[in-house]
Order: sequence, then structure tokens, then C-alpha cells
Amino acid sequence: MAWQSVTFVVSGDVAEAVSDALLAGGAISVDAADDHAGSECELPVFGEPGAAARLWSATRLTALLPETADAALVATSALVSVGVESAPAIERGRIEDADWVRLSQQQFHPIRITERLWVVPSWHEPPDPLAVNVLLDPGMAFGTGSHPTTRLCLEWLVQHLAGGERVLDYGCGSGILAIAAVKLGARAATGVDIDPQAVLAASKNAAQNRADARFLDPDDLAPGEFDVVVANILANPLKALAPLLASRVRRAGDLILSGVLESQAPDVAASYAPIVTLLPAAVSDGWVLLAGRRPE
Repeated sequence: MAWQSVTFVVSGDVAEAVSDALLAGGAISVDAADDHAGSECELPVFGEPGAAARLWSATRLTALLPETADAALVATSALVSVGVESAPAIERGRIEDADWVRLSQQQFHPIRITERLWVVPSWHEPPDPLAVNVLLDPGMAFGTGSHPTTRLCLEWLVQHLAGGERVLDYGCGSGILAIAAVKLGARAATGVDIDPQAVLAASKNAAQNRADARFLDPDDLAPGEFDVVVANILANPLKALAPLLASRVRRAGDLILSGVLESQAPDVAASYAPIVTLLPAAVSDGWVLLAGRRPE
């Protein structure tokens, strides 16, 4: 089965409404991107819970539709329904069906985090069988080891875990951090995530790695403190979770936060200051890892 696509540029203030109209008109998916991507005018946009939603001033929308749909009519109707008076140029394309699972797998390769630690997709052989290898099938969950925020957390675990720790991974995604912690010597790890798909993917990854890590919904997390609490989320959720996360760290335990841009670090650290003093421990591609030890 083949698919067709329509692509056009609209202003950021109507992009979300046009996307909704495209989906209502029969589009399978709609992708929004910066029309200036790859140029000097490209603008990074980071959306996260608690922040005002915004898109690029010139937002390029690409809608995927069934082969039998009248793609031009769907696009035109969507634009008219939200009051776009000057219709933009509409590009049409055709996408042949393919083995999407195989193509998706080709995007992921073994990643060397340090000399000691590798992250290896489950369909690959470990390049270094003597290293600590985290076998990973991310599924629909975040966390493959390729993003700077994940790498920063993994590097911290390699450098600082002494063995025997109890670790909490808050916002676990694929479970990569909790599983790595166990394989690096932690006694046990618990991961929580609000996304049921992430909990499922993480549980499967833990079983594949024979790692003593369990994953659950935050509401099912039993009371208790941990030697290490790590959270790789985003700045606004980290600020909102400050009382909870700080209280989960035992005295003389470590709190590790990632998913924070350098410009956001002081504001995030201030949210935790009453309990834990957090300082930048490492920086990568504009992302910072905040680390601190709870006073005894």
C-alpha cells in the first residue's frame, strides 16, 4: 500500500489548528517543522509541560494520507476551516510502503558511552562482549543512549556508582538508566513513568538484560528513600517534582537531574535548594547535568 503526502507552510499561530483540521479530514499523521531548518535562520524550539506552547513563525506542515484520499482537497479544506485566506503553495508527494520495522531498526546502532559501557540494540551483537552491555529495544519509549541528556546520566552512573546502591529512575522511558545502574553494580533499581507503554518497554528490556529492575506507575511507588535518584525529564516537570524527588533521596544520597538546558539550570537548582544543593556536573551540546548530595 502506498501513501501520499501534502506539505505547505503556515504561520506558527495557526499551525496547531491546521494540524487538527488535517487529522479531522482524514490525515494519518501531521509533522510540524521549522521551515528554515538547516539555515542560519533555524530556531530551536523546546516544548515541555508547563511551558507556553509555541511553534516557528514559519511552520512547515507535512500530512500523510491514504492513497485514495483527495489530498489537495483535504489540505485546502483544512486551511479554509481555520480562516487562512491566502492559500500557501501545496507540494504533493508519494511514499511507497516498506518494512518500517526494519527501516526503524537501521537508525539504531551500538553506542559506546565509555570504555566500560555500551548501549546495544537488541538485534545487534555487542561490539565488545567484555564490556557492560545494556541490550535495548526502545519500542515507543524515550532513551536509546544517543541523546546528550541520556549520555550525561549514563556517564555519571559509570563514574560514581560504587556498588550496592538502591536507585530510583524517575521518568524511566525505555528503562535504560535503571538497567545500566544494575549492570554497573547497583543492588536494585526502580523506574517509574506515567506512560504505560514506557513501563511495558522498560520491563521487557530489564528481563532481556536479566537486571533486577522493576518498573511501575508513579502512583504505585512504595514509600521509601534511595541511595541515588536520577530523573532525565525536562526543566518544568523537574521544578514541579522538586519536593517529591528531593524527599526520595536518603541523607548522604545523590540526586541527579538531566533534561535541562544550560540557561534553565539556575532556575531548576533553585527549586531544590531548600533540601539539596545542585551544581552543574557536566555539559553536552547545551544540555547540563545537575548533581548534588543530600546533607546528612
